[in-house]
Amino acid sequence: METWQRSDFDFLINNAGIGIHAQFIETTEAQFDQLVNIHLKGTFFLTQKLLPLIKDGGRIVNISSGLTRFSLPGYSAYASMKGAIEVLTRYLAKELGSRKITVNVIAPGAIETDFGGGVVRDNKQLNDVIASQTALGRVGLPDDIGGAVASLLSDDNGWINGQRIEVSGGVNL
Repeated sequence: METWQRSDFDFLINNAGIGIHAQFIETTEAQFDQLVNIHLKGTFFLTQKLLPLIKDGGRIVNISSGLTRFSLPGYSAYASMKGAIEVLTRYLAKELGSRKITVNVIAPGAIETDFGGGVVRDNKQLNDVIASQTALGRVGLPDDIGGAVASLLSDDNGWINGQRIEVSGGVNL
């Protein structure tokens, strides 16, 4: 508060997450609970706790996954959590509309980061396979997602609300 000379803030980006790859039949309750706690419970209650500090007219952006639109074996629990985030986003958009707070969700495709141990970034064969299934012919980079989030935070996009915006370069079209 002293550094910024204010007691509120403009934007909340809910981006915490982990990846667990496990077939439905092999997913343990402990893995499921970990996904719930980080992806859904964390987003839900952090947003609830910070809501009094978000200024009217502010923005919330949640992070989902392309895996809510298409299915790959081994991601049923992970994608279920991200699907829940997409539903939560719509409800928050409706409930926070009176405060002019917009709430949207970005759904990235595969991105070259440390996520999941960096497998998309570090495994050339996997990277090439994903790139071949993407209309723009490559895997995403962190700046591809950052730019989309920044766009949703701008005043120019204040009329976008309650939307799922996939940022995947056109994977699995």
